[in-house]
Amino acid sequence: MGDQTCCGMLHLGLKKAMPYLLMVGLQCGSAGMYIISDATLKQGMSRYVLIVYRNAIAAISLAPFAFFFERQIRPKMTVSIFLKIMVLAILEPILDQNLTYLGMNLTSASFASAIMNAVPAVTFVLAVILRLEQVKIKEVRSQAKVMGTLLTFAGALIMTIYKGPIINFIWSQKASHLVQSNDPSDKHWLTGTLCILVGCFAWASFFILQSITVKKYPAELSLAFWICLMGAVQSAALTLVAEHHPGIWAIGWNSRLLAPVYTGIISSGITYYVQGLVMKTRGPVFVTAFNPLCMIIVSVLGSIILAEKIHLGSIIGAIIIAIGLYAVVWGKGKDRLSPVQPLTDGKKVGAGELPISTADITKPAEEGAKIDKLVEASDGPMKILKLHK
Repeated sequence: MGDQTCCGMLHLGLKKAMPYLLMVGLQCGSAGMYIISDATLKQGMSRYVLIVYRNAIAAISLAPFAFFFERQIRPKMTVSIFLKIMVLAILEPILDQNLTYLGMNLTSASFASAIMNAVPAVTFVLAVILRLEQVKIKEVRSQAKVMGTLLTFAGALIMTIYKGPIINFIWSQKASHLVQSNDPSDKHWLTGTLCILVGCFAWASFFILQSITVKKYPAELSLAFWICLMGAVQSAALTLVAEHHPGIWAIGWNSRLLAPVYTGIISSGITYYVQGLVMKTRGPVFVTAFNPLCMIIVSVLGSIILAEKIHLGSIIGAIIIAIGLYAVVWGKGKDRLSPVQPLTDGKKVGAGELPISTADITKPAEEGAKIDKLVEASDGPMKILKLHK
């Protein structure tokens, strides 16, 4: 009996920790994407071609899993869902990836990863505009989310207009220059920053629309496959218009092959699937809350591997963005932990959560049948499932 209780507690603890473990692993993978992509782009690979290969490889790697694992649960494709997928492909593979790669090439990988921490704040603003998120300014949690959003934008503004002196770390003197190129940071810093900020807006829009689409099409692998496939098709069409030299499509046994394979499997295929999986229970703000971890990893690896220069303005702005980010996350956490309030039908729901539907599920047990009520509620832009006994 005691062993069963321990196993049950361990299983419950692992289940609660799983979203956190998934997002930490996702940020480690994203850090590798920044480093590998930056090195490949600065060695001359076209960003358009990289995006085509990235999404094509992601679609190929996801296809068998989506086909076999979701045959029974995959809903019918409708015109409305297909149009949403097309828009998702435009927001992420086309706009976000293109502009982020361009901005990263004009600045640095660590700078781009730091600016991308503004995504949660942009996501929150869009959710408020679309009335997917409620703001009650008299409540502390709403004040934290608003102040966190303002701090995030203030940090991004500081990183844009102020560079400051270069900060040398212990390992900076021994950093290996794997990328031999002129430092473009002084020439196109503002242009690169604006590109990354527009990419942030596109990515935040992608999170909002993905959270809506996954409710209508609750097959995460299949949805990720379709996004990557449509992204590859649209990116190929854009590449044919923007690039006219056939040699740009050539790849070899070097970073030109490593970058598409790594970004396709890790940063597109697995990322889209894990994001959709976690957003079903925690929402898009929770998913974007782990971005600072990626920023720290990229900054360290970028200064060691790519010999990137880290400026004081970037450090100050990144710290302010991280503080603002966690203020938003703290406010979202208070939404989830707010006291329950009675509804007109006698059921209970947490403050800030709207009841969607209820259903009775009968489960057999040794002592007889037990009836659990499965209540589906929304947490900001996303619905969450709660089991009430």
